[in-house]
Amino acid sequence: MRMQNYIKEFKYNWLLAAPVMLGMLGHTFVSFVDNIMVGQLGTAELAAVSLGNSFMFIAMSLGIGFSTAITPLIAEADAENNFTKGKSSFKHGLFLCTVLGVLLFLIVLLAKPLMYLMKQPEEVVELAIPYLDLVAFSLIPLIIFQAFKQFSDGLSMTRYPMYATLIANIVNIILNYLLIFGKLGFPALGIVGAAYGTLFSRFIMVGYLWYLLRGKEKSKAYVTNIKLFILEKLMIRKIINLGAPSAMQMFFEVAIFTGAIWLSGLLGKNPQAANQIALNLSSMTFMVAMGLSVASMIRVGNQKGLKNYNELRRIAFSLFLMGTLLAIGFAIFFFALHNFLPKIYVDFDDVKNLADNTEVVKIASNLLLVSAVFQISDSIQVIVLGALRGLQDVKIPTLITFISYWLVGFPICWFLGKAEAYGSFGIWLGLLAGLSTAAILLYIRFNYLTKRLILSGN
Repeated sequence: MRMQNYIKEFKYNWLLAAPVMLGMLGHTFVSFVDNIMVGQLGTAELAAVSLGNSFMFIAMSLGIGFSTAITPLIAEADAENNFTKGKSSFKHGLFLCTVLGVLLFLIVLLAKPLMYLMKQPEEVVELAIPYLDLVAFSLIPLIIFQAFKQFSDGLSMTRYPMYATLIANIVNIILNYLLIFGKLGFPALGIVGAAYGTLFSRFIMVGYLWYLLRGKEKSKAYVTNIKLFILEKLMIRKIINLGAPSAMQMFFEVAIFTGAIWLSGLLGKNPQAANQIALNLSSMTFMVAMGLSVASMIRVGNQKGLKNYNELRRIAFSLFLMGTLLAIGFAIFFFALHNFLPKIYVDFDDVKNLADNTEVVKIASNLLLVSAVFQISDSIQVIVLGALRGLQDVKIPTLITFISYWLVGFPICWFLGKAEAYGSFGIWLGLLAGLSTAAILLYIRFNYLTKRLILSGN
């Protein structure tokens, strides 16, 4: 009966989380399509996209992490039927996300010279810089989209960001095909063509989501007649106090994966390309956990607004259980297909690059074995983190993520990831250690907080 109390929530959890998962997968699918198409050009081009995207991942983590502050505020206001509070939260969140998007674009541009100081392969850096120029500009529409998405999620309207992301993916695939390879009379731009596809698709994505939300009765009043520059210091401070730690939580995790890309680059272009393949595949399964994390944030935020703490804890545990079961399924999938999946990314008919491609596939296959194991800890840590955000508890979880990834995970990546140690495999063992530490400590934090809330409520 106790287990049934959790399992009976699975259907509603899935209905809420599935559109978020598909939308998140859509973001990752942009990278997946870029990697597969660019991989046909050669391993240097694939490594260049990996290097350029490593800068983007850091910037995106800050923007996306910051925007998550909007969801629990909207969910709480929605449970209280407080439209004024909800619109104020959205308006101030949209303003701050727009400013942040512009700042992140400028920071990435200024950071480009770091590529030459990171001891990355020179041919990879030369290819990565023009790609990064265009993709960096796409941060502005992407972070604005995140503000609308987090607002929509907070109202439990999770389908509409998914629709916008699917449209963006279609546009990206078409433009990639035309501009990377020069089809139908278009110039063959190589990896720069992939950057153009990403840029245009993100502008379309934010415009289409606004159009959808404007047409829905529940959201129309929120997204129209926005007096964006009439701001209140108190609300700005509240969103920054929630958003800044949330941004740092995501930054600490993404930064260690970015560190893995850079450490792989020190081993050579083939380990770096293999790292990109394993990271891209792992990212797609991680987006399923991210969908459940958003559902956790929404449902915990709703129950917090209702002050129903027993129900809050039961619902959260149903999400933890569901995420763990799905992660076990993905772990089995990666174990079973670890030799096959990397072959999708390279062209074995390319005789000139056959030796490089063979080495890349061999390294990536081994990395997927580690990825299979950390599916479980990665899933648990991100879903529990979503529940803590729903409680609007962000400061201690930020400290936990820093300790887990940078005091535990990264030193292991560094020591085991050297060429004379375990190479790329050692880097990923460090990732596993960091994610597992985060999962355990975040769960302890959630368990403590919810028990305290129940006791104080009684």
